[in-house]
Order: sequence, then C-alpha cells, then structure tokens
Amino acid sequence: MIIREVNGNKKKFISLLLLADEQENMIDRYLEKGTMYVLEDSDVKAECVVTDEGSGILEIKNIAVEPESQGKGYGKSLIDFLVSKYKGHYSVLQVGTGDSPLTVPFYEKCGFVRSHRIRNFFTDNYDHPMHECGVQLVDMVYLQRKL
Repeated sequence: MIIREVNGNKKKFISLLLLADEQENMIDRYLEKGTMYVLEDSDVKAECVVTDEGSGILEIKNIAVEPESQGKGYGKSLIDFLVSKYKGHYSVLQVGTGDSPLTVPFYEKCGFVRSHRIRNFFTDNYDHPMHECGVQLVDMVYLQRKL
C-alpha cells in the first residue's frame, strides 16, 4: 500500500471524488487549491483532498474509498497519513460532513470530536436534495482533531 500526492490532472479521479461530494461544481471550488493524495493497493482504492484554511487549520475537503474497498481500513489509513504528515505544521485537522449515521461515527472512531455546524449548508449550496443512509443532509457538521 502506498499513498502518493497527485500534482496534475486531479479530475482523472472525478468518479472517486463524486462518491464523497456528488456535485462537480462544488468539487471545483477546492480541487485545484487543495493537495490531493491517492492510496494505492495494487490500484487506486481511496483519495483525499486537503486545504489550508489558515490559523493552523488543515481541512479534509474530500475523502472517499471505492465502494468495494470500504471497511478495509483505507479511509483510516489516509487519515493516519495526514495526521503523521502534517503534525507540527498545523494544530488542527478538521472535516465538514453531513450529519449522517455513516460518516460522523467514522470520524469519531478516528479521533475527531464535533466542533460546530453550518446550518442549511447542503440545502443552500447543492442543486438537489442529498441523502445518506435514508437521511436528508441539511447542516454541515464540523469535526476536529488536534495535531
């Protein structure tokens, strides 16, 4: 298993990016300014994009694992990689996600704690209702982990 930085042609991974953020124009807001990593285990299994938000905060904007590879530790491996790589350079690793019974517990298992929320983020910024595990996503929930 290797994790490598992607410096060009990030849109090559659009199908994987869309698993975590299903509207391409929202991905376009952060893709080029962000740093992208892919995790390979014989082939690409997962990706993440992080951005410098200032004030010592590094934000995970997108993290996704191929559906057939989920539950095998690839997402956690990416987070562990980010923590190791950026410890000492940033004070906080944060992520914004929908208030979903699928994603929030994953981040909590990875050492994140709830920080704050942005009300109506998904209803105000996406052109269609978004659902996860049968729940409509309305607010963006932010979780943070100290580095």
